[in-house]
Amino acid sequence: MLDIKIQGANIVDGTGAPAQTGDIGIQDGRIVAKGKVTEDAKQVVNADGTLMTPGWVDVHTHYDGQVTWDDQIDPSASHGVTTVIMGNCGVGFAPVHKGAEHELIELMEGVEDIPGTALHEGMPWGEWETFPEYLDFLGTREYALDIGAQLAHGALRNYVMGQRGRDNEDPRGEDLARMCAMVEEAMRAGAVGFSTSRTVGHRSISMV
Repeated sequence: MLDIKIQGANIVDGTGAPAQTGDIGIQDGRIVAKGKVTEDAKQVVNADGTLMTPGWVDVHTHYDGQVTWDDQIDPSASHGVTTVIMGNCGVGFAPVHKGAEHELIELMEGVEDIPGTALHEGMPWGEWETFPEYLDFLGTREYALDIGAQLAHGALRNYVMGQRGRDNEDPRGEDLARMCAMVEEAMRAGAVGFSTSRTVGHRSISMV
């Protein structure tokens, strides 16, 4: 017996094939049957007139702060998104020296207009310093959808270069070597990528 059977949906399977009306059978959290499903199920859902699609992957989000206090990740989860990728535009919150979050908050506020007060008060600053530690912290939480994080150039440059980085000085050889090592460390820890920005308007709120 199936756990769930969804009946009469307009199935769009993501392969490029035309939509087809049919049923979906789910067992142990996996789709095990599609089309005309005759097997009984513990729960039957009438989906007549609705679309049945693969989950949406949102590759450009800025949930980097929200994921530290919110487990529902709305409005994305309520809109059918099943995976979000954050850390875009070169802004994020790891790595960060303990007690030095202000510059990263101002950068996020300037680039994405996310209120700095929410980030100051809502995030558990001090729970991580490195990017792998940030991922470890997120790993202690449970979410309504899957989350992938990119290492943000702004956070990395600020961590390694400090005021020199914020003053747009060129990195020294030792700066580049350290940043390269930290990018590799982040990727090995589970970062899904590295993000930066070449948009002139992407500035800290203190520079706007």
